[in-house]
Amino acid sequence: MSWWDEWWKRWRTPFRDIDEFMRQFEKMVEEMFKEFEKDFSKNFREIRPLVWGWSVTIGPDGKPVIREFGNVKREGLKPGIRVEREPLVDVFSEDGVVKVVAELPGVEKQDIKLHATPKTLTISVDTPQRKYYKELELPAEIDPKTAKAVYKNGVLEVTLKKVEEKPKGEPIKID
Repeated sequence: MSWWDEWWKRWRTPFRDIDEFMRQFEKMVEEMFKEFEKDFSKNFREIRPLVWGWSVTIGPDGKPVIREFGNVKREGLKPGIRVEREPLVDVFSEDGVVKVVAELPGVEKQDIKLHATPKTLTISVDTPQRKYYKELELPAEIDPKTAKAVYKNGVLEVTLKKVEEKPKGEPIKID
């Protein structure tokens, strides 16, 4: 037996295992797509449009922040589709204020509903043409009475004043 035959005998088994693994993986993916097509055609054809994407920004700590938006949400391996879309939203904590910027294309100003609590902001739109919904946890406690909102060209900007931290009392000196 030549050195080539000996070498091939030793190495063909791992390659055969890799090849078999890839064939099984391919079958599994094909089955997942078939299952998705069945579910999609039964349950989701009437919900339009389907929107799904990611926003990647750099956080204040220098690390990337990845957020999903749209009306398609993953539920395990299967997608879950909601009637309302989740708008693309950015939150900025600046000197004394929290600014929320949301993209709501195709919406009239009077159709936007905002609700603020000291810790959250909810944005919703419910019209026959467009449905949006997003509940945000704010990075600081705010005073909901100070909220100001501007909507122009499909972009909503909400400015909320932060609650000033109250002193916890004066230190007491012990004699």
